[in-house]
Amino acid sequence: MAESKNQKHFVLVHGGNHGAWCWHKLKPLLEAAGHRVTALDMAASGINMKAIQDVHTLSEYTEPLLETLASLPDNEKVILVGHSLGGLNCALAADKFPEKISVAVFLTAFMPDTAHKPSYVMDKFCEMISADHWLDTQFAPYNDSSKSSLMSFLFGPKFLTSILYQLSPIEDLELAKLLIRPGSLFLDDLSKSNNFTSEGYGKVNRVYIICEEDEGMPKEFLQWMIDNYPVKHVMKIKGADHMGMLSKPQELCDCLFEIAQRFA
Repeated sequence: MAESKNQKHFVLVHGGNHGAWCWHKLKPLLEAAGHRVTALDMAASGINMKAIQDVHTLSEYTEPLLETLASLPDNEKVILVGHSLGGLNCALAADKFPEKISVAVFLTAFMPDTAHKPSYVMDKFCEMISADHWLDTQFAPYNDSSKSSLMSFLFGPKFLTSILYQLSPIEDLELAKLLIRPGSLFLDDLSKSNNFTSEGYGKVNRVYIICEEDEGMPKEFLQWMIDNYPVKHVMKIKGADHMGMLSKPQELCDCLFEIAQRFA
């Protein structure tokens, strides 16, 4: 019985263009320690059947996560882990289901606040980086007669190699090149959405994990987000690139064990 009491349920949310596949190293490490792990594909990601052209809002994109949390038993709480763009999915989910989340972990992720529009941190990010930062990432409009123009993006091989995966094993980089799919930053939707609430998202414990060799998210931007909306705890993983779950899976796993002990 003691073992099942110590078992935690981790719900893992990937970043833009990626899918549940990017957690393939972390999931077995957490499960080997006796924990439950749910790694999800967001809409139009991984093996989810939707196309990005059919996904117009962050809420539609987050639907697989919202459905998972809605289906949990009343007394069950999860440790929600969002990577990169997945921080926005976590904030939205925490706003709708604060009672289902013991702690939200932002792994080098966008972390919105409750005082500004959900687009605020994205706008700040775009201000702080130059257009050159994106290298060969492709941006393309997709339209719907009832919606304003939406923009999809797809990381290019150079961007993956030198900005996101520069310290990850070559096999993981090649896997990414094969499996990534176009995504969206949903900037238009986020700029028009209501603020996340202090009664929902604002009530959930938050921990931030910084990957110290992350070229995708500038250090000054990460620090700005943490200063802008302080968290319970900040952790750092040495030698980790943006894809910390691939470049330093054991170290990330150790961080999550510590977080589980302290906050779940």
